[in-house]
Order: sequence, then structure tokens, then C-alpha cells
Amino acid sequence: MSNSKYKHISDAELLNQFYADRNNEWLGILLERYTMLLLGVSMKYLKNEEEAKDAVQQVFLKAINELHKYKVEYFKSWIYMIAKNHCLMKLRDKGRFSAEISDHHLTAPAEAETGNIHVEKDKTLDNLASALQQLNKEQQQCVTLFYLEKKSYQEISEQTDFTIMQVKSHIQNGKRNLKIMMERKQTNE
Repeated sequence: MSNSKYKHISDAELLNQFYADRNNEWLGILLERYTMLLLGVSMKYLKNEEEAKDAVQQVFLKAINELHKYKVEYFKSWIYMIAKNHCLMKLRDKGRFSAEISDHHLTAPAEAETGNIHVEKDKTLDNLASALQQLNKEQQQCVTLFYLEKKSYQEISEQTDFTIMQVKSHIQNGKRNLKIMMERKQTNE
């Protein structure tokens, strides 16, 4: 199966196809789409190309194994979290995690600030993923399709059977609710 042949098929459709016939080729297409994202995440944490490539393979194996057991709705955010957690475990197992923390405190202020920005971005992404899970199903679906999968109102309407007005409403309300939840989290931290 050539991936370009399946570009028009959404992540959700590929997952549904996999859950329908349990053919790993559908997962292969899906994983291929996110190879560069996973490599980027792995490089960010592991800072070594060979280790990052190895991590991507490990994440692929874990994803295939997990997807046979559990139903996943939002593949991109799910696979991102799998990769991030895998890399953090690798760092912890090597003892580099605590060394990185110590090095972080010894770096020049400009470098430390850049590190803080990455930590803050990670925290924000984690909070956003958590907040997204708290939205009602309709808002969660529309916001994910619109912002993460870059679908148009029309495409979302066709995929979900919501009217275009309902899609716009779910996106607006979902965005507002996400903003409220994110502000609440920041206030509590």
C-alpha cells in the first residue's frame, strides 16, 4: 500500500478500517504519516539521532500492540504522548534525566530560559490534551478535526453528520471551554 494513495483518508477512517479488519497495513499507513513528528519528538528529548530512530521503532511497536488492545480516537495526540513518555522513560533509565536537570541549573541564563520555554510548552501541550479530553464529545470531535487535522467546516460536516452551523457552534463553544479550562489550570499552578 502506497501512503500517497491514502492521503485523502483521515486518521479516524484509517483507524476505523483497522478496527474493522485488524489489518496492520492500515496502522502502517497511519504510523508512516507521523514518522517525522515522532523522530522530531525523540530528537528533542534524546538528542542523539540513532537513539531517536530506535525510539521511533519502539514507539511503533508499542502503538501496534496497544491499538490491538484499546480503541484510540485521536491518533496524533495519542502517538505524540506515547513517544514523549517513551523518551522520558529512556532518559530516566539512563540517569540522564536527573543529569539534565542538574545541567539545566548550571547553564547560562539565556540557555536556561530557552529550556524553560520548552518545559512550559510541554506543560501547555499536556494541559491542552487534558482539557481537550474534558470537552463534550461533539466539541472534542469538531475541535480536533478543525485544529489538529485541519479539516474545513464542510469536511467536518460530511464526516460527522452535523450541519455546518452545528460544526461552527461546536468549534466556537469548544474553543471557549478550552480557553476557560486552560486559564483555570494556569491559575491553579
